[in-house]
Formats: sequence, structure tokens, C-alpha cells
Amino acid sequence: MKLPIIKNLVEFIESNDEDFVLEAIEVLEHVSQAKGFKDEELDTIGELLSNMYGSVEVAKDIKSGTPQKEALNSFMKRVLGSIDQ
Repeated sequence: MKLPIIKNLVEFIESNDEDFVLEAIEVLEHVSQAKGFKDEELDTIGELLSNMYGSVEVAKDIKSGTPQKEALNSFMKRVLGSIDQ
């Protein structure tokens, strides 16, 4: 996950609508099931999906009143904490 990408997607969600990102997630998940992808390509799709899911979570925190910087930092701490376990 990359914080600058998540931040950019959060700004997109704030300017537009979360549904655009959720629909893009559905498309990427569906496409990833197709045969013929190389491992590197699937890794890239997986990275995009991770960033999109992360941005949706951060956007929800912001919508509930958490400042953007705090929401981003909190999300990354949760991610890093789950990796360390």
C-alpha cells in the first residue's frame, strides 16, 4: 500500500463518490480472474485493489469526523500492525 495513492483516491472519493471506487474494485476483481495474466500483472492488480480498499476505509473515517491526516496515519498503523502479527 502506498499512502500517496490512498490519499489521492480519498480526494477522488471526496470530490466524486465512493461508488466509483467500489465499482472499479468490482471490475478489477473480476478481471483478475481471467486467464493469461502474468504474476507481475496480478501483483499490480492486487496492489491497486489494496490501495482502493484502503482509500474507502480512510474516506469512511474522514466522513465520520476524523481529520484526513489522522485517518491516513491510523489506517497505516493498522496495516503495519497486522503485518507484524
